[in-house]
Amino acid sequence: MPQGGWPEEQLAGLAARRDALRQAARVPGADPEALLDAALTELDGAIDALGAGASVNGTEGEPVADALPEAVRAERRLLHATFQLAPVALFLLERDGTIRRANGSAATLLGVPSGYATGKPLTNFVDMASRAAVQTQLAAAARTGGPRRSDSRLLAADGPVDATLTAAAIDLPGDPPLLVVTVAPAAASAAESRGSSERGRGDSPQRSRTRKTDQAEATAGDASIASLTKRMDTVTTVTRLLLDNSTFSEAVTVQRCARLLAGEIADWVIVDIERGGQLRRQFATGARQRQADQLARAVRSVDPEPETVPWQVHGAGKSVLVAHADDPRALGTGVDGTPLLMLLGGASLICVPITDGTTGYGALTLVRQAGSPRFTVADLGLAEELGQHLAVAIRVDRMFRHRSEVAETLQASLLPGRLPTNVPGLEFAAAYIGATQSQEISGDFYDVFRTPEGWAIAVGDVCGKGQEAAAVTAAARHAIRALTHVKSSPVDVLAAANEVLVAGDFDERFVTAKLAFLRQSGRGVQVRLGSAGHPGPAIVRADGRVELVEGDGLPLGLFGDAHPDQVELKLSDGDLLFFYTDGVTEARGAGQEFFEDHLADSLAADPGRTAAETVRAVQELVTAFSRGEFRDDVTILAVKIGAS
Repeated sequence: MPQGGWPEEQLAGLAARRDALRQAARVPGADPEALLDAALTELDGAIDALGAGASVNGTEGEPVADALPEAVRAERRLLHATFQLAPVALFLLERDGTIRRANGSAATLLGVPSGYATGKPLTNFVDMASRAAVQTQLAAAARTGGPRRSDSRLLAADGPVDATLTAAAIDLPGDPPLLVVTVAPAAASAAESRGSSERGRGDSPQRSRTRKTDQAEATAGDASIASLTKRMDTVTTVTRLLLDNSTFSEAVTVQRCARLLAGEIADWVIVDIERGGQLRRQFATGARQRQADQLARAVRSVDPEPETVPWQVHGAGKSVLVAHADDPRALGTGVDGTPLLMLLGGASLICVPITDGTTGYGALTLVRQAGSPRFTVADLGLAEELGQHLAVAIRVDRMFRHRSEVAETLQASLLPGRLPTNVPGLEFAAAYIGATQSQEISGDFYDVFRTPEGWAIAVGDVCGKGQEAAAVTAAARHAIRALTHVKSSPVDVLAAANEVLVAGDFDERFVTAKLAFLRQSGRGVQVRLGSAGHPGPAIVRADGRVELVEGDGLPLGLFGDAHPDQVELKLSDGDLLFFYTDGVTEARGAGQEFFEDHLADSLAADPGRTAAETVRAVQELVTAFSRGEFRDDVTILAVKIGAS
């Protein structure tokens, strides 16, 4: 016995109810008057116990039911029948508030079979904001033996009902002390009363019951069709939303889906995603109300704990349906210790795994408040289907993100990290724009590197896209760079590179290329240009004249006896050599015309520009011309003669 004569069990119960009242006071919509009355009731109980000393009545020595006289047993049967058939909702509770029996009217009010409520706390069927006060009044009735009343909201079949719960202690022979609770709705239905009166004057009971049955069946049928249609519409809407995720962003996918569901089938939606082996809170959103954003931030600020429903659902891969939420800590607690389910006013919840059947990505939790219908098995089936759709969308998002990262990494490896700078008499500049109509790896490449006599520029394009094309690109670029150290001319380098590609058996993929050897001579530059079927380049003279060099020669990698072509060029101070791939010339405008017809004019517009300014200007012009839509990759490289 603790100090003051309080039994351990009674003291623990008082502490638990105190904590429940404290938490209930933080819940939006809590009734301060009911909570204050409950707190004063607890105080009265504590004063009584301290003044007179608490005691626990045992039941030893009382006769068991089988030993009772027949008259007593008959009386019990009569009382049992009266309890079951009473026209008011009645609950028979253990002293700890657990439902021992619920009569037919109570089961009808809750919308559940009679046996469903047995063994559950009565407070499971009470709105979260009222539970603490109801617990206190039940404890007071059990302690004092006198009746106690509590105004609350009962979670009935057709939604919350404002009701008065009256609890009183009873002591039956052969049984431990029990509590009986009656439920009186705050306002009786006038329509129902009028119906009863009219039935007494005109209708026979049988005819009235038949008419009501027919009406109920018709209403139920219409409701079932409407519910099925709404579920199909929800699945269709979510599917369309997920398919329309052009950003391939997992975060965007989750947020869009959660916001949609919060307005369609739940008052609150919580999405938890596994990251690094831990379940992390990804997003939470609720119906648009004054406190929704603040509550959503409170929910997002904490991750699921191991004992919470989302954690268990994700770990086991099994869904959970809680038609009447009994554990306020099912979703964990906030930073101040208040249960999240209580903060959200949750009365019913569903939690399903986000899985595509092979991989589990997390858990999707749906919460309905007391003002909404409780979740059913049909809702669970819909939620499981939505969880699967969300999982597939996450898998696709991650796959595309991974492929994009691989493509970017591989693409970066095919291009030089930076161009040479501070080269006396030469300025280099380049730009690359990936095709907007493809997520595949580009086949374009360019390179600038030293040769024994000066500098070399290589620009090329591989047929096709993807990893196979990237392999050919890498082989061509590195072969050209390596062969310049053993071959003295561009055509010899390209011919040797052709042999390498033909021997490589790259599934008939070919490469177009231009290779220029630059050797400075006085104030000018001598250029030997080897060509293997690649367009250009263009020469922009200092006086504004533009010369387009033809792209002769056969592509590399097709024929073993192909011979690249070579031309000799002389560039003077102020001239610019402009290389490009066919993504530039084949860019299309609004009228389906090609940018090739505008290239010379754009280069001649300002011959005094630097290499970097020329590259930037052409890049902006071709982007505006094609409205940012590129069918092929765009590669530009320029070298300005005479730059210091």
